Amino acid sequence: MRRVLCAEYSCLGIRILICRPNDCYDPLDPSGNITVTFDIHDWRSDGYAARVTIQNFYQYRHVDKPGWNIGWSWTNEEIIWSMFSACATKQGECSPVKYGGAHSCMPNPVIVDLMPDAPPVNMSENCCRGGLISARAIDPLRSLSSFEMTVVNLDGNSTVYPPANLTLLAPGPGYTCGPVVETTPTVSSDFGGRRQVQVYKTWKSTCTYSTFLANKTPGCCVSLSTFYNPRVTACPDCSCGCRDADQSTVSCVSEVDSLPLSDVEKADIVQCTAHMCPVRVHWHVKNNYMDHWRVKMTISNYNYKKNYSDWNVLVQHPGFKQNSTTFSFNSTLLPTAGFADEVALFWGLQAYNNELLQADQRQLGSVSTEILFEKDSGMFTLRNGWALPRRIYFGGEECAMPLPDTFPVLPNGSSCTKPPRYLFLLLLTYMTFKSLASWL
Repeated sequence: MRRVLCAEYSCLGIRILICRPNDCYDPLDPSGNITVTFDIHDWRSDGYAARVTIQNFYQYRHVDKPGWNIGWSWTNEEIIWSMFSACATKQGECSPVKYGGAHSCMPNPVIVDLMPDAPPVNMSENCCRGGLISARAIDPLRSLSSFEMTVVNLDGNSTVYPPANLTLLAPGPGYTCGPVVETTPTVSSDFGGRRQVQVYKTWKSTCTYSTFLANKTPGCCVSLSTFYNPRVTACPDCSCGCRDADQSTVSCVSEVDSLPLSDVEKADIVQCTAHMCPVRVHWHVKNNYMDHWRVKMTISNYNYKKNYSDWNVLVQHPGFKQNSTTFSFNSTLLPTAGFADEVALFWGLQAYNNELLQADQRQLGSVSTEILFEKDSGMFTLRNGWALPRRIYFGGEECAMPLPDTFPVLPNGSSCTKPPRYLFLLLLTYMTFKSLASWL
């Protein structure tokens, strides 16, 4: 895998990544990529049979609806005679050749996954989930997808060449794939691990994701509040774009709008807000105890047309260095590169809150949890926004954070930490002696 060099600069909590156009390295997920593997496991007189595997090595970025879409260009006029567990979107013109019944004669085929209700005869392992692929840290068993294809029209040519110009939509733009190159043949186990089976030839391509290629604006924002300050720090204005100046255009729907949502043709229509984001993550510092402190995190969906299935939230905060308990979400810590702060990944409980429902004109769709942190007396403080998150991602995309000078602050004269324990002991001793003196 190619190592990609990127420069990261931080100013007022805003991260700027400068990368080469073809790749982007994420220090919060240093080994993240999607690898596409072609394994030729059988030869035939005019071609070969291959298994194609799409493996997601991103810890927190998954492939959501409508699923992955992969394409390439043939270099030697190859034809896909048959395909199993996936399908080409176009058959193309096959009449001029002897393979009239071929699955696809396109010089640049585009392949999509089958749906879960596909006939069982067309299904195999790791297929037929509508193109959905889980993040590796959340469900490694569902972090890959695969299909079989038989490639012909090589006329007994013993030299085969990998496809070129690999493209991956997962589901939209943002992924850039490197060249398909030959690597060490894949080896798998058979007979319960007693036998090693090697394919004839293996080609691989590594695809990396760039937010800057995928989105012109963020897709989420963060708001903040605390128990010690009544002020709520809202998402920055126009975090995800601004409402159209031309009020006759429908870019959002107000809560009081009478326009039926069924009449809105736009795929994604959000509630009109100052931030105009489809998703908001709210971080509320709720309580400060003797040995612990508590946060409530709420994720709200402002989108009237979209549910977020298998959502996840990534939070960077130094408090995760200590033990923490999450009450309504799944959670795990992720390894990072070059960061002193810990990074925690949260996602919903299956069949309970793993789907963030769309908003309606009465209320927002939302899910929430409380997080109980243990205190480190040498590190914990409520001053200078320490209890607030450094960075939050939703669905793999970084959310727009408020500027630090807008964070809730402690009232004047407030203490940033709990009083030392010896003060309580001195006070207790004083009160005891005072009571004894008055009794005598």
